[in-house]
Amino acid sequence: MTRILTSGITVIDIMLPVDRLPSGDCKTLATGRQDVIGGIAANAALTVKRLGGTPVLSTRLGHDSTGDEIMRQLDAAGIDTRAVEWVNGARSSLTAAIVDADGARMLINHTDAHLHRGPPDLDGIEVDGVITDTRWLDGAFASLRHARERGLPGLLDYDMPPDDNLRSWELIAEASHVAFGAQGLRLLTGIDDPAAGLAAVRERFSGWLAVTCGGDGVYWLEGDRVRHLPAFRVTVVDTLAAGDVFHGALALALAEGMEMHEALRFASGAAAIKCMHFGGGAGIPTRAELERFLAEHG
Repeated sequence: MTRILTSGITVIDIMLPVDRLPSGDCKTLATGRQDVIGGIAANAALTVKRLGGTPVLSTRLGHDSTGDEIMRQLDAAGIDTRAVEWVNGARSSLTAAIVDADGARMLINHTDAHLHRGPPDLDGIEVDGVITDTRWLDGAFASLRHARERGLPGLLDYDMPPDDNLRSWELIAEASHVAFGAQGLRLLTGIDDPAAGLAAVRERFSGWLAVTCGGDGVYWLEGDRVRHLPAFRVTVVDTLAAGDVFHGALALALAEGMEMHEALRFASGAAAIKCMHFGGGAGIPTRAELERFLAEHG
């Protein structure tokens, strides 16, 4: 099986469904509650596992009940946790995820400043590809260098700038592939148009570039030419973790050697199926479900 190192943040998402997302100074009532494992690295690992790969998760947890619940869910999902590190005196990450009737979401995350200090120990970790986020900066540098030193695809999921934004370009330079979220690209470049934003990054980075734009699909560069893959049209129930699923599926596809258009369609299909189900990463498809979906939407 193809082995993928997924590096970065892992959280418990407290999902609170509401009729409409709140705004301003107000109170609102949730129609339910569901606590699920989340975070970019964990959702990418779950995606790789469901799609037939072997994920190795590099993340950090605090010695608390949240960390214990995260590990319980990881073990139940069959995730390789040999690279999970426990940090004394730190609290595990937690996110309140408010999801409205149209599937849109508002996320409020707390991550302990002590949790992600210093790089991970990746000695003995042998994989076929790497995906990392920007949340654990030292972990991202270490993971991407792990890939580069071995000639492996190293995918950076740049959905938001790191806390130390001055190091963004240094981090991007370590990756072979960078997939931005629309907000992350806009915050980095100051440019609203996704194609123009990618062109601005191209001036400083020669590797592979893309940006995901939700219902508008994904844009990527072939050389200096902008390509676009529309999103699959599905009934959206919940968009929480859709980007994480896309990037996890893309990392697996790259490591498997898929041609780029095929890899992006594979990742887009996985994210689309996820959006059809409530529960964050609980909606990640199996490989068989994804292949059937792609065949039906050929």
